[in-house]
Amino acid sequence: MNHASTLRAIAIIAGALCLTACAKPKNTVESLGTADGREITIYTLKNRSGSIAKISNYGGIVTELWIPDRNGELADVVLGFDTLEEYKEKSPYFGAMVGRVANRIAGGKFTLDGEAYQLATNNGPNHLHGGGKGFDKVVWDATPFKIAQGPGLRLTYHSPDGEEDYPGAMDITVEYLLTHDNELRVVTEATADAPTPVNIVHHSYWNLAGHDSGLILDHELTIAADRYTPTDSTLIPTGVLAPVEETPFDFTSPKPIGQDIDQLPGDGADDPGGYDVNFVVNGAPTRQRFVARVQDPASGRIMEIFANQPGVQFYSGNFLDGTPGKGRTPYPKHAGFCLETQTFPDAINRQGQPGWPTAVLRPGGTYRHIMIHRFTAE
Repeated sequence: MNHASTLRAIAIIAGALCLTACAKPKNTVESLGTADGREITIYTLKNRSGSIAKISNYGGIVTELWIPDRNGELADVVLGFDTLEEYKEKSPYFGAMVGRVANRIAGGKFTLDGEAYQLATNNGPNHLHGGGKGFDKVVWDATPFKIAQGPGLRLTYHSPDGEEDYPGAMDITVEYLLTHDNELRVVTEATADAPTPVNIVHHSYWNLAGHDSGLILDHELTIAADRYTPTDSTLIPTGVLAPVEETPFDFTSPKPIGQDIDQLPGDGADDPGGYDVNFVVNGAPTRQRFVARVQDPASGRIMEIFANQPGVQFYSGNFLDGTPGKGRTPYPKHAGFCLETQTFPDAINRQGQPGWPTAVLRPGGTYRHIMIHRFTAE
């Protein structure tokens, strides 16, 4: 099966994301500046429901997402910045595609097929989100498209052998689709010419009341996970798959994000407290299934997430520090949250351990990550 055919098959599984006969839509584009000598463009997608997504070819960043509340009023529900320079210099991965390996690798070290590798340690002693210049900081090739389900943007990037010290060259395709029934679909594919770790993740910070509305502690969260992966003090999993029952990590029934957060106080500047942990999503690890549901009581906005990944990282914006974002709005601690469907953190160092997924992409194989955000209001 060739690359285009594979993409079509995946898209059908994800909900008829048909990639054939795509026509270039009349969505607006605007320049944000330049990076790596190339023009950085924001592409605007608008569906028939009136929702709007703005996506940049720098980092594959979703810079804005306007979704209606229970009264039909639109609000931008993702945190971000107004300028390219802020994304370059200040961003905690707002809205970006991150990789080759999102999340953490202990000590930046792993061994693959008997060969040891050392990556950058850009998060304390560990490697985080692909290194110093991960996929969130590269310029992607972008092609708008439009299909029956709605407008979209196709992003492609060639990661050369040795980029950020990862082995093998990798080709990545990400397709964003804003459907007419208010789903934001993110379909990622990657192939490689040598064995390499992979975990490519979408990293939006959400505030369903609006990016400028304050804290998210009253948002009601459900996560379809009976287990989670406890971590050490540097947020590296210990290897245990622990039950969430009778812990602050139990979101099997809806509860406000802030309800038990004081039980996770942290121990200083390097650990400000709050949630930053991987959950083991119930069900078959590669099957498309329900992952999480979040509702903002004030606006009525609801976001449901479905994906085909074994885990989801829930992060409660613990390191946000009041730095101004869009419209000079300060983003303090807990001003946004992340739900990143993924392979487990540090999985490359736990290959073969019972209950742990593979994190290795080999020649002839295809990495597929299908993530659907479904928005409603009540």
